Formats: sequence, structure tokens, C-alpha cells
Amino acid sequence: MTLDPVHFDGIAQLARRIDPGTDERDRRAFAETVWEEFLDPLLADGRRVLEPVDEQARRLVDCEAVALRDREFPTEHGLDAGTINPTTFKNGLVIDIAQAAMSTTPSDLDLHRSRTTVMTVHSNDETMTVDETWGKFDEGYSRSRAVKIPPLPRFAEGVVHALALYLAESTHARDHAEDVSDLLVLDGPLYPRGLLRWADQHPDLADFLLDDPRPTTVLENYVRLVEAFVDRDVPLVGFVKNPATRVITRTLKNNREIDVSVPWANDSALFTRLLERGEYVDDVDGERWERDTSALTYTNWFRSRGGVDRPLSAEGDALGVDRRLKRQAYEVTFFVVYDPRDDLLYRIEAPYAFTKDPATRERLTMQLLQDVAVAHGPPTIVEKADELARISNAEKASLRETLEAQFDTVQDRTYDDHRWDEQPY
Repeated sequence: MTLDPVHFDGIAQLARRIDPGTDERDRRAFAETVWEEFLDPLLADGRRVLEPVDEQARRLVDCEAVALRDREFPTEHGLDAGTINPTTFKNGLVIDIAQAAMSTTPSDLDLHRSRTTVMTVHSNDETMTVDETWGKFDEGYSRSRAVKIPPLPRFAEGVVHALALYLAESTHARDHAEDVSDLLVLDGPLYPRGLLRWADQHPDLADFLLDDPRPTTVLENYVRLVEAFVDRDVPLVGFVKNPATRVITRTLKNNREIDVSVPWANDSALFTRLLERGEYVDDVDGERWERDTSALTYTNWFRSRGGVDRPLSAEGDALGVDRRLKRQAYEVTFFVVYDPRDDLLYRIEAPYAFTKDPATRERLTMQLLQDVAVAHGPPTIVEKADELARISNAEKASLRETLEAQFDTVQDRTYDDHRWDEQPY
């Protein structure tokens, strides 16, 4: 059923009870203050958690002009991993399956055929065993592994999901690193952000990171991946479609010298205010903001050492993973690009080992701006990798049925599973 007009109006009237506080003009003015006074560098307890790699600046480039320019990197590879999502069965098993794939432009059918598949399994039954050796399938083009997760009842689904996803992605990236000749674009952050966030969530997960070798092994894969690309002088970046970092906003909120409450939920909301161009124009209800959609706008590169980026900073411990290069080489650097055509913000990450060089930094910036301008969103190479790695809803259902038959059990279903069975998404 849809809402009757009277019900719709009743809900809409609730908005009249809400005073949003600072008006939009003041929010934009405060964003300018943050940009001018607090980001070069951003300090937290005397630590530099954010600072520009080069000169702090906001820039713009015409969408059509950047789309038509010569490419900085002749070839481009993309990497992504998809999962079936954690599934709980009535025999107590919690399972997720991830598959990783790499795309390339120009296309390479053998590379596109290759997959790395990981199944992670959790059970509170300590008699459950798993053969964790790597195996091959599809005539040797692909390989797979099952991994047992120790008892973590409260976090079982999150752990099996994260380890399946990141182990498949990082292993596939390392296996095919030599296939990348110019540039690799990861679909997502440079390092396993979900895994690195565990230490801040709960003591049980922090202990898991310290006591179990699997998370450290996964992070080591990413560290070795960076080292391999630095050794070959081939850049890699992470393209984050939905950045939700809070390093800036959290630091500002904790700064008692700022006597104005920080109005943004995360850093992306702040950067959107800083990069959105336009003007206030007269309207029937007063004034409204009219956005200029002709140009992509973007920031300089920043070095990030706060939040989940801290473990890989020069002062971080990298969860105990040995780092063979100078520690600064692994630090996360990033710039953000705002696409006014869709009112969306993206974050591009790269190791400082590459962005410390002005020429490489500029080439990476122009390449990713061109990719966004041409694709009208995330780079085509990323979407191509996503298509290769994605497990469709129908395939997820079939895989779950296969697991049910294999383990002589059924999925532990909820009402929501029943309710949404017939939905397309």
C-alpha cells in the first residue's frame, strides 16, 4: 500500500518541529574557516593526523576537457572482490564466500577468467575442522581456500565476511601483480579498512587481532603488495566510492578551541561543502542554491595518519607486520574529487611512496579525474572488475542451497529472509 495524501502530509508536518540550527550560508562559511585554519596541519593531541603533501589548494577541471585529454597511463587494471554475505546455518556454521577478479583495459581474457575464491567458516563446535590448503580449479586458472575462524560468537558474521573479502582480494592482487604494467586501481581503500577498524570496536576483536595470525596475514598481503609495486615503480591506488572517514570531523569536535559545533556527520560532507560550486539565486520561496555542474573539483593530496590510517603511518605498528621500506612509504595519502553532475564525492588513496613525487602525483590525479569524467562516476576499469567479481542474487541462492546439501542442514532463516525472497534486490 502507498501512503494516503493525508498520511503523507501528516508525516511531512513533522519537519516543522525541527530547527536545523545553523543555516546553510553559515555552514559554508564555517567550512571555509576549517579549510583555511585547521588542515595545514590538522592536530590531535599534538600529533599531525592530516597535512598536505604539497601546497593546500582546491582546483577544478572542465569535465569535457579532461575527458578528451591524452591518457597518462596507456593501460589500466582494476581489482574487486564480491561475496555471498555471511550465512548462518542451523547446524551452527557461519559461512561467507568471496571471489576476487582483475580487469584490464585493453582486455585480457585469460586474466579475466582467473579467480581467487575464499570460504571462511565459523563454528562454536571445537571439533569442526577445515583443510586450509590452497587448491586449484578451472584448469589451473583459479585457486581456492577454506579458512576456519576461531569462536567469536558476537562478531562471527562480521569476521567471516571481512576475512573472506580481504584475503581473496589481497591474494589475487599479489598473484597477478606482474600482469599490471602501468596502473592498478583497487575497488575500495588501499588497506583493509574494515579489518583495521576492529581494534577500536571491542576488546574481543582487539585480542583476536593480537592472538590469531589470519588478520595479520591479510594485512601483510597488502603491505607486500605495496612493496612489490614500489619495487617495480608501478603505481597503485584505491578508489573509494563511499568515503565515510571521520578523522577531520572527529578531531574538530574534540578541539576545545573551536567554539562552534561541527555540523557534518563525516569528512565527506565537509569536503562536499568545500568543493561544491554555485550561487544563491532568487526563487518563488526566497533564495535557493544553484549548483554549477560544468567542472570536476578536487583537492590537493593529503597525508593521513589518523583513525584507521594510523597503523600504517610512520608511527603505527602495522599490527606487527614487518615493513621493508621506510615507514613513510606506506602512509595513506589521498585526494577527493567532487562530481557535481551527480552531487557525489570520491576519495582516491595511494601510498606516499608514489605521491611524494610531484610528477607521479600529477599523473595519478589527471588519470583518475579523466576516469571519473568519462565514466560519469567510478572508473570504468573498477566497474569492469566489479562485474567480474560480483555474485548475483540467483547465484547466492544456489550456492546457499549447495551448502545446505553439503552439510545436511538448512539456512537459519529469519522473517526478513522470507519477506524479501521475492524482491529483486
